[in-house]
Amino acid sequence: MSNPIKETIQIFITGGTFDKEYNFITGELYFKDTHMHDMMSRGRCNLPTDIKTLMMIDSLGMTEAERQIIAYNCQQSPHENIIITHGTDTMRETGQYLAKENIKGKTIVLTGAMIPYAFGSSSDGFFNLGSAIAFAQVLTEGVYVCMNGRYFDVNHVEKNRSTGYFQIK
Repeated sequence: MSNPIKETIQIFITGGTFDKEYNFITGELYFKDTHMHDMMSRGRCNLPTDIKTLMMIDSLGMTEAERQIIAYNCQQSPHENIIITHGTDTMRETGQYLAKENIKGKTIVLTGAMIPYAFGSSSDGFFNLGSAIAFAQVLTEGVYVCMNGRYFDVNHVEKNRSTGYFQIK
């Protein structure tokens, strides 16, 4: 019999473009609530998940204090497979922080979106989430970034700001 704790995927929400909404009056992006539950339902994902919102911030505003909160929650999670939704601007920095924390027995996958999920079919968030779910189940212990259908070791990835894609550093 399989262990339900091991099979459950922990999903931590931290904000980023992934969960931003568009204010049609002001033209600004803002946070309201996570789209994760809707995404899991629309994607017909029947894996057991434990979804927890840690914060809803733009990653450019993320400080060491927020990274400590993320690390603490990863360490305390009873689940081995963890996905963190995160803004793409500082995703690598948070991943490297987590790697330095040397969190044992966990596969941690950070993912995000360049276009908010709320924008519909033009968003890459749905695809990136699906890829992260798959990679979280098959990668070995460690910290990874998953974007554009690929995974990267957190110490060998960078966001190419000219193309908007992640690549090996």
